[in-house]
Amino acid sequence: MAETELERAEKRYAQAKARLQALKNREATRQRKLDTRRKVILGGALMDLAERDSNAAAMLDRLIRNLSREQDRKAFLEWDGPAPTDDGAS
Repeated sequence: MAETELERAEKRYAQAKARLQALKNREATRQRKLDTRRKVILGGALMDLAERDSNAAAMLDRLIRNLSREQDRKAFLEWDGPAPTDDGAS
């Protein structure tokens, strides 16, 4: 039985819709990875700054103490945190 024009059009539509969804999924994945990379970079920069600046060290300590998720706080249980070398105040 031969495909009708309508069936062919529906098939092309379904394929295009699937391609569009795949593109959207790839873009969402790219954005999540970029967001995670930014968080890691900023976290590292804050940790580095906290070793040189007591204000940043206090902020970092406050951020850790105020983490809302227990599993996030557990990640810092054995971490001593920064040991600032100066006050960094200008």
